[in-house]
Amino acid sequence: MTRRTTRFTRRLLAAVLTLPLSAAGLVAFAAAPARAATPSGATASVSMGDSYISGEAGRWKGNSVVTSGSRAGTDRAWTGSAYDPARVYGATYASGCDRSDVAEVRSAPTVAQTQLNLACSGAVAANVYRAASGGQSFKGEAPQADQLAAVASQYNVKLITLSIGGNDLGFADVITTCVSDYLVWYSYCNDDQQAAIDSRMPAAMAGVGKALDEIRAVMSGAGYTAGDYRIVLQSYPSPIPRSAEMRYPESGWSRSDTGGCPFWNGDADWARDSLVPQISRALAGVAASKGVQFLDLGDMLQGREVCSKATRQATSTTAPSATTSEWARFVDAGLSASQGTVQESMHPNYYGQQALGQCLTLLYARPSGNFACRNTAGQDAGGMYLTAK
Repeated sequence: MTRRTTRFTRRLLAAVLTLPLSAAGLVAFAAAPARAATPSGATASVSMGDSYISGEAGRWKGNSVVTSGSRAGTDRAWTGSAYDPARVYGATYASGCDRSDVAEVRSAPTVAQTQLNLACSGAVAANVYRAASGGQSFKGEAPQADQLAAVASQYNVKLITLSIGGNDLGFADVITTCVSDYLVWYSYCNDDQQAAIDSRMPAAMAGVGKALDEIRAVMSGAGYTAGDYRIVLQSYPSPIPRSAEMRYPESGWSRSDTGGCPFWNGDADWARDSLVPQISRALAGVAASKGVQFLDLGDMLQGREVCSKATRQATSTTAPSATTSEWARFVDAGLSASQGTVQESMHPNYYGQQALGQCLTLLYARPSGNFACRNTAGQDAGGMYLTAK
């Protein structure tokens, strides 16, 4: 098929150009004075960072090109007569932090008595630092470390899980450029984007390291010792498969107007087998240097990615399922009619977030060591398992 720029393509491109790396439900805490001793109240598990842990895309149970009603059962915001994303994201839908009701920390309820989500979609490392250390407020909320200070004074915090660095690396720019190169320029993005990632990597990883230092400083100031709690730094999963595992051909328009995965084979292979592992290795290095546990999520979505041959979309006759549906949100723009917000694109969805919660539950049972989390083909989140790194 001859490739051409259609009105649909222009609409898709225009929407993708607004795509942020978005990073679920808790009202922001105000900063509180440090305590002299560890609180004896309810235990708490806290998540901090960006969209990949806040719960972005938790609205969606798989993907479908059906655009009306419940979108073939995939849209959890459907009320029966209208769409209300606040059913999933609560009050944070208005701010754009998009903390979902199935975000990783909330999908791991056995880790602690209380699950608190401070992460916010789009956050960079500076949004984690304390204000006194140069931290920046974001989307109307205080820096996350200052929010943590209030949490640490009210709860007995046992686990803090951090996902940060992707926005500092400009991951959203990578996605936007690669989609644009597929739809308009008919060229690969991986060469120039690899150079961009390499140039940003040192500063981004330094920022991740400082974020960990800030978390430790807050906990120490609240009276905690190193043995009172644990910090886990996690990496990012790949939302798209390598080219050999794509169920749509590179030519034609099915990757863009049906699958929601508008990427060239070469760029898909680069993202899946080079970029994601590179970021994971860099984050693992930071975790080691700061003495925190590392959770590698690079292969967590293997076989469950958008457009993977091992999955299928929901239809009017085939309901979504944790065992057959995609576990990440497709590029949500221009598919006959946009179904949600573009910032949900390329994030773990309802099923993916439940799987992340199981990964966190499994890791909490391992008080030391670094692990990778993977899924078992044909099973739901209960099939997640850890392998030592």
